Amino acid sequence: MPTTMQTHLGTITVVDEVIATAAGLAAMDCYGLVGMASRRQVKDSLTELLGRENPGRGVEVRQNEDTIEVDLYIIVSYGTNIYEVAQNVREKVVYVLQNTVGVEVSKVNIYVQGVRVSSDN
Repeated sequence: MPTTMQTHLGTITVVDEVIATAAGLAAMDCYGLVGMASRRQVKDSLTELLGRENPGRGVEVRQNEDTIEVDLYIIVSYGTNIYEVAQNVREKVVYVLQNTVGVEVSKVNIYVQGVRVSSDN
């Protein structure tokens, strides 16, 4: 269900895929995050076969009255503090969604789906 905002100039409608993409890009910008884990494997596998990136991969968005909840399924880098990575991801996602998309975020649930040795180390 799209998010609708009223302004003095008219109505702005933002679909959930845009919110998921913004949250995914914000999360991937955080240190210690290797990647996002897929929750919709058929759709994400098809996207990869077609050669397109899916920045909303591993992100689920749920609407509550005037706020949204975001679930992030992440893979962290081996040797990093998982709690610190999760907190950084949470803060960055909330900041980006509130300041760029203009939606109020009530919750950011983070599910660590794996640990991987990153190529950066």
